[in-house]
Amino acid sequence: MTPIYRLATPADAAALAAIYAPYVRDTVVTFETEVPDAGEFAQRIARIGAAYPWLLAELGGEAVGYAYASEYRTRRAYRWSVEVTVYLADAARRRGIGRGLYARLFELLRAQGYVNAYGVVTLPNAASVGLHEAMGFAPIGVHRHTGYKHGAWHDVGWWQRVLREPPSPPDEPLPFAHLDAAIVRQSLIG
Repeated sequence: MTPIYRLATPADAAALAAIYAPYVRDTVVTFETEVPDAGEFAQRIARIGAAYPWLLAELGGEAVGYAYASEYRTRRAYRWSVEVTVYLADAARRRGIGRGLYARLFELLRAQGYVNAYGVVTLPNAASVGLHEAMGFAPIGVHRHTGYKHGAWHDVGWWQRVLREPPSPPDEPLPFAHLDAAIVRQSLIG
């Protein structure tokens, strides 16, 4: 079965919250400690999706993964960089779906004018490190004892992927909601 990639909408919130919930409850992959409900997820998709891409992967009509970009830092000089995230349901792991989501996400981010993407990984996490490095990310540092969850302190690794050469001077990044629909459709096809 071939995955279908499309934009996530607030109507997908319950399915995406269900994918995310085990990561919150059972792992240290995310430092979020309370499982967000569908209403909270719908708000996140709407808020983040206006400025950045939020993508969804489906298999057989069922959501099995998602990826999105978000603001890297709040200070204005950082505005050409983004943080990126991908989460997969068990059924989607080791099938190339994470790579498919990231490849499409990066294409859209380049079209918006972004220069760098940063991935943040709680360590150890061989699967996430492998995905990020397979997608062209390079390790740039480790923050020691950054988060406390499930009774232990955890390190966080940072990875960077250059999306395009930094222009000088750069044009302002284009909000995702203003990106040409044809570019979005073409990027989702892959």
